[in-house]
Amino acid sequence: MMITVMKMRKKTEKQIRTCQVRCELMDSGGKGVVSVEGKRWAIEDLLVGEQAQIQYEICGNQVRIQEVWRTSDSADRTEPRCHLSRRCGGCQLQHMQYQAQLRWKQQQVQRLMGRWGTVQPICGMEDPWHYRNKVIASLAYNKKGKIVAGIYEEESHRVVGYSSCMIQDPRAAAILHSLCQIMEELKLEPYQEDKRRGLIRHCLIRLGQHSGQILVCLVTASAIFPARRQLVERLRQRHPEITTLVMNVNSRSTSVVLGQQERVLWGKGTITDRCCGLDFTLSARSFYQVNSAQTEALYRQALRMAGLNGKQRVLDAYCGIGTIGLIAASKAKEVIGVEVNAAAVNNAITNARSNRIRNAFFLHQDAGQFMEQAAREHQHFDVVLMDPPRSGADDRFLNSLVRLNPQRIVYISCNPFTQAQDVKKLVEKGYGVREMVPVDMFPMTVHTELICLLVRE
Repeated sequence: MMITVMKMRKKTEKQIRTCQVRCELMDSGGKGVVSVEGKRWAIEDLLVGEQAQIQYEICGNQVRIQEVWRTSDSADRTEPRCHLSRRCGGCQLQHMQYQAQLRWKQQQVQRLMGRWGTVQPICGMEDPWHYRNKVIASLAYNKKGKIVAGIYEEESHRVVGYSSCMIQDPRAAAILHSLCQIMEELKLEPYQEDKRRGLIRHCLIRLGQHSGQILVCLVTASAIFPARRQLVERLRQRHPEITTLVMNVNSRSTSVVLGQQERVLWGKGTITDRCCGLDFTLSARSFYQVNSAQTEALYRQALRMAGLNGKQRVLDAYCGIGTIGLIAASKAKEVIGVEVNAAAVNNAITNARSNRIRNAFFLHQDAGQFMEQAAREHQHFDVVLMDPPRSGADDRFLNSLVRLNPQRIVYISCNPFTQAQDVKKLVEKGYGVREMVPVDMFPMTVHTELICLLVRE
C-alpha cells in the first residue's frame, strides 16, 4: 500500500503596524504618494507636504494599507464645496485651492514636455465653477428604492446620485431631479444592467452657454418607449426652458453612452451656441468642448500659433463639427476638415452654410486614411490643426503628416501624456517645438488641455 505524506505549510502570520509618513508628491491621478516598507503608495485626499499616520497589514511579502489619518494640513488645502467629491470621482482636486491646482497642472505638463523647452504659464479661469455645458447622468435605484441620477463611483458600477454639482451648469441638475420624479410618477424604470431590465439608461443634457438653449437626450435600452408623450409633456411643463428633446437607443452591453439610432421627441433635435463670433449647431452626438469660456481662450491661442495671413491652405484633422476650422477660415485661403463621425461632418457642413463660410470643406473619412491618400497625391497644406482623441494619433497619421511636410503643426490635446509620445516622433522626423501653452479646461479635475506648436526645422 502506498502512503502519501503531505507536508504542512506554515501559515503566514499577519502583522498590523502603524507609521508616520509624509506625502512626497502627487501622481497623475491627483493622489498623494507616500513610502511604506520601501514601497510607494498612492493615497487619496493627501497633498504634498502633508503628514499622515498609516495603519497597514504585512502578510509575507505583501503590504496592504488599511487606514489613513491625516495629521497635518497643507496651506494649499481647502474644504470641498461638494460633500460627494470624495465619493463620485468626478472632481479629484476639490480639496486643493484653485491656484495650487494650476501650479500642479503646470508642473505636470512641464515634467512631460520640458525636454523641448519651457511651458508657458497655464491659462486658468476667473470663476472655476459650474463651467460644464454638457452633462451625462446615469439613472439607477438607490438603496431606498428611489430613482436617482448621478455618475458612477470611481472604480465601481455604483451610481452616486446628486441633487447639485459644482462643476456643471445648475440648470442640468434641476432637469435631472424632475426627470427622476416623472419616471417615478409614470412607473418608468431605470435600466439595470445586471438584471437586463428597465428602460432609461442615461440622460445627456447639452446647454448653450451663449444662446441659453437646452437639449435633453434620453438614452434608452429599447426603441419601445411607453408613456413617452406623457414624459415629454411633464418635463416641458416643469422646464419650459428646454429647447428640444431627443431619444437615443443603445441596446448594447457597453460603457459607450450613445447608440446610433436616434429619434426627435420634440423640437428640432439640435440647439445652437456661439463661439468666437460664429454660430454652431449641436446635436446630442456632436463633439463640442465642455467649457465654453475656456474654449475661446484655447482657440485664440491655437490660431495665434498657426500664424495665418490669408494665404495658407489649412487642414483641420479630427475636425468634429468644424469649430476651430471654421473660426480659422476667415484668415486662411482654404480649410479642409476631416472627421470619421458622419453626424459631426453633417453638423460641420451645416455650420459652414449658416455662417456663410465658402472656403471651408468637410470630408467624412478616417483622418489616418485621408492623410495617407493626401501624401500619395502630393497634396500641400501649409498648416495642420490636429485635436486627436485621448489615445493620440496613430503611426499611420503621423508618418503621413511628415510626408505632407506642412510648415506648421498646431497640436491640441486633452492628454499631454500621449501628446508627448506623438511630439517625440514628430521631433525625430525633423520638427521643432516652438511653443507650448496649457489651458485649464477642466478645473477641479486632474485633466489639462495643451497646445503645442511644431515648426519644420
